[in-house]
Amino acid sequence: MHTDVVDLRDFYGSSLGQMARRMIRRRLRMLWPDVTGQNVLGLGYATPFLRAFHGEAERVLALMPAGQGVLPWPSDEDNLVALTEEGDLPLPDLSMDRVLIVHMLETTEHLRPLMREVWRILAGGGRLIVVVPNRRGIWARTDRTPFGHGHPYTRTQLSRLLRDTLFTPVQATAALYAPPYASRMLVGSGRTWERIGMRWFQTFGGVVLIEATKQIYAGQVARPVPRRRPVVLPLPGVRARAVERSPKNEPLRSRITAKPEPV
Repeated sequence: MHTDVVDLRDFYGSSLGQMARRMIRRRLRMLWPDVTGQNVLGLGYATPFLRAFHGEAERVLALMPAGQGVLPWPSDEDNLVALTEEGDLPLPDLSMDRVLIVHMLETTEHLRPLMREVWRILAGGGRLIVVVPNRRGIWARTDRTPFGHGHPYTRTQLSRLLRDTLFTPVQATAALYAPPYASRMLVGSGRTWERIGMRWFQTFGGVVLIEATKQIYAGQVARPVPRRRPVVLPLPGVRARAVERSPKNEPLRSRITAKPEPV
C-alpha cells in the first residue's frame, strides 16, 4: 500500500526530510553527473530529487501512482506531474532516457506490470535508478519516515529483482547513514555520518540505490521445420508384397506387388 502523498510532502518539508533529500540527491548526482539533452522521468514520489535535473535535461516529467495521490510540481512553473496507473504508463515506447523510481517499488502491488512498463518506455541506451529502503538499515525499522513502510530490500535482493525483470544492474551505492531522528545535532551532522558510513558501514545505509540498464535480446533465428518422410501404405483390398526404400539422401520410393484377395 502506497504512502499518502500528503504524508510524503510533510516529511520532505521537515528538517529530517530535508537532510534525507540532500543525502540522496548527492548520490543521484554521482550516478548521473550529466543529463544534458535527455528526457528524465520520476516515478512514485521523485519530485524532491528532480529539481537538480530540471534546468539541465531537455524534458523532466513525474508520474505518481493513483493509490498515492498527486501534487503539482514545480510550484513556480507549469505543472509537470500526472496521475497514472502502475501497469499502464501514459508514455510512448522508448521515450525516456532516464527513469528514477522513489517511494514506489517497495509499496506497489503491481510490481512486475510496473517494471514491464518501465522497460517499454526506456530507450535502448537508457538508464534506470531505483531507490528503496535498505532491509539492513535503521530507517526501515521505524515507521516515523516513509522509508519505514512497504517491503525493504537488500542490495542482493534488488539486483535479483532487476535481473528478473530484464534489467542489468550496473552500479550500486547507499545513503542515509545518520539515525532517523529529528535531532538538530544529528540533522546538522548529516554529511559527517555519510562520510563515515560510506567508508566503514556501506551495508547499513538507510536506502539502497542501484543503477541499471535495459536488457535487449536479439530475435531468435527461425529454424527450418524438418520435412516428414512419406509413409507408404497398401491400397485397400491389396496385400503388399514388397516395399523398397531408396538409398540415403534420395526420396523414398515404393514398389507394391499386389495380388488381389480371393473373393
